Amino acid sequence: MGLLPKKDAKLITDPLLDNNPITIQVLGICSALAITAELKASIVMAVAVMAVLAIGNVVISLLRNVIPSKIRIIVQLVVVAALVIVVDLILKAFAYELSKTLSVFVGLIITNCIIMGRFEAFALANTPWRSFLDGIGNAAGYGLILIIVGFFRELLGSGTLFGIPVLGDPIEKTGVYAFGYENNGFMLLAPMALITLGIIIWVQRSRNESLIED
Repeated sequence: MGLLPKKDAKLITDPLLDNNPITIQVLGICSALAITAELKASIVMAVAVMAVLAIGNVVISLLRNVIPSKIRIIVQLVVVAALVIVVDLILKAFAYELSKTLSVFVGLIITNCIIMGRFEAFALANTPWRSFLDGIGNAAGYGLILIIVGFFRELLGSGTLFGIPVLGDPIEKTGVYAFGYENNGFMLLAPMALITLGIIIWVQRSRNESLIED
């Protein structure tokens, strides 16, 4: 982050760890539980949210002085809805099977409280450049958690990453399966996603508390 002033760099680095939107602010939990059974889906959702939040933040920042306060929420919803439609069309055009996996969850980006929260709390009061950095930082923090959860759920639940077997062949009993290992199907269910996410939140908050004590 040496290319950016310290104040601007913190807009990207803080949401990654110290003020992560999922583990610290507890926002965007639904998608973290719903679409993280596959690592690929987690990454695509993270990229989609980053595109919507970064561009949306810039648009709201550019319009902040002309949006009547009484209809600002409606304007924000229109902006995010338009961006989500574009993202959904791109997915259907270039990654149709993956778009079916994500299904309604792409559309639910519209109501993702991280996006609406950053529009309201930051973009309406800051310049387009700082709003862009804020969008990138918060989306990266959100995406980081999705990718971590998706990594462990797919690896332990299916024995694959990006659909490619990495632990061996469970039928031929090669790799770790030769030692009696079995895929944990429970990892592919929502309850285990919640437990995995809970562990990450516990680790993150314990880290933050130790830094404060030091």
